[in-house]
Amino acid sequence: MPCFNPLQWLRESRTLVLVVVFVALLLDNMLLTVVVPIIPSFLYAIELKSVNDSLTHNTTSAPGQAGYEAATFSSVISYYDNTTIILTDDTVNSTSRDFSRTVNGSLLTEEGSAVRDRGCVKNNDILMEENVRVGLLFASKALMQLVMNPFVGPLTNRIGYHIPMFAGFVVMFLSTIMFAFSETYILLFLARMLQGIGSSFSSVAGLGMLASVYTDDNERGTAMGIALGGLALGVLFGAPFGSVMYEFVGKKAPFLVLACLALMDGALQLSILQPSKVSPESAQGPSLLTLLRDPYILITAGSICFANMGVAMLEPTLPIWMMQTMCSPNWQLGIAFLPASISYLIGTNLFAILANKMGRWLCSMIGMLIVGVSLICVPLAKDIYGLIGPNGGLGFAIGMVDSSMMPIMGYLVDLRHASVYGSVYAIADVAFCLGFAIGPSTGGAIVRAIGFPSLMVIIGIINILYAPLCCFLRNPTAREEKMAVLNHECPMPTESYRTQNTCHDFPLSDESFDKESQE
Repeated sequence: MPCFNPLQWLRESRTLVLVVVFVALLLDNMLLTVVVPIIPSFLYAIELKSVNDSLTHNTTSAPGQAGYEAATFSSVISYYDNTTIILTDDTVNSTSRDFSRTVNGSLLTEEGSAVRDRGCVKNNDILMEENVRVGLLFASKALMQLVMNPFVGPLTNRIGYHIPMFAGFVVMFLSTIMFAFSETYILLFLARMLQGIGSSFSSVAGLGMLASVYTDDNERGTAMGIALGGLALGVLFGAPFGSVMYEFVGKKAPFLVLACLALMDGALQLSILQPSKVSPESAQGPSLLTLLRDPYILITAGSICFANMGVAMLEPTLPIWMMQTMCSPNWQLGIAFLPASISYLIGTNLFAILANKMGRWLCSMIGMLIVGVSLICVPLAKDIYGLIGPNGGLGFAIGMVDSSMMPIMGYLVDLRHASVYGSVYAIADVAFCLGFAIGPSTGGAIVRAIGFPSLMVIIGIINILYAPLCCFLRNPTAREEKMAVLNHECPMPTESYRTQNTCHDFPLSDESFDKESQE
């Protein structure tokens, strides 16, 4: 009687593989969004401190201005950690505030350069400059993923999913530590790029692993929805967690907590995966160029890209817009994304099941229409409570799109190509990252040129106009040779089929690969 091996049982459990991917996506997206409320405020504090240091140096180095200084600069107000804003005497006793600062070494007193609503003082010039800097920093992660994904996808086809998955954890851990201890824009930029490398390995390998484990289309759709629930939870907790920890504990605290969670994820991967084992796919997968020439895959990728581009433009611009128009404190900058995160979690889990019944193409089309309307409504908000409806609708709609389009990617590969998933999910991740690269990098410049409300209207209309293209995904045609294979090996409807690959007991089990090699 063979003895029970708990480790072998763990490695043969599909559910635990789903847990590994869930946790990896959770941590990746917590790190993705935890910086959303921290970076704009942190960089604003650094820039403002630099301005005030320059002001102090200029006034103390000019003896002739001693009387003027004593008469004018009588109040110093602490703001954003240890930085200060020097205000005039009139500021103390009047609601009309003059913000004194230096530009290019000369002392200026500017009327109208600060936001005065509700007694807060923020320099609009600095905030407008930050739109571009913060947007580029946020976009750097997605840009790095765009560079890495074309290499990671074929790599998983050759060596399997285990090694890239663990490599993603290692890089993500290093990025988290770098975020915690970076105090300059350049170091934060490098940490964000490093996160993009780790995220590329984790996302492509994780989604490809799920597609290879859950070969039935309905089961795969449910598993993808659960895994995307990890992404949703990361987005859900990331921004509020970051804003509260930054406000009451400090900048390093949220990143150190995430680093500890990443270590736990690494231990889980070591227990369940075999990161030292090379396990290439048994079938020859289609090339990236072949997949990119498939019109159905391009439509699916475009849907993922444009739906996520809306929230990608919101991440760097909404906190700054709230600082300008609502005078929001630090903790509100992250809480504003809470309705979107909660509704995204609901949407991904709900439509992972409903999409199989009502049609994934229809879910995606409706989702993109709701994304467009929600984005157009965002600038109508006058306070944080006015953002609940638009952000909630936006998150729910993006959940509809993601939970429908990710399984369709695997379905299209099974239907029209070879059932090897590394490259197709590299394309899906590229589409996702393209939205998060174009959105922040161009959003800041567009806001500076035409304003935040106009930006939301533009991206909303783009989503509405793109939505009807999802109708082409209603009944994608199979290639003749592929349909012959499916009909020969699997005489069931194409909506619920099993791929033509040799079915392993489990792709992470030593025995399953030994059996396949003997056959």
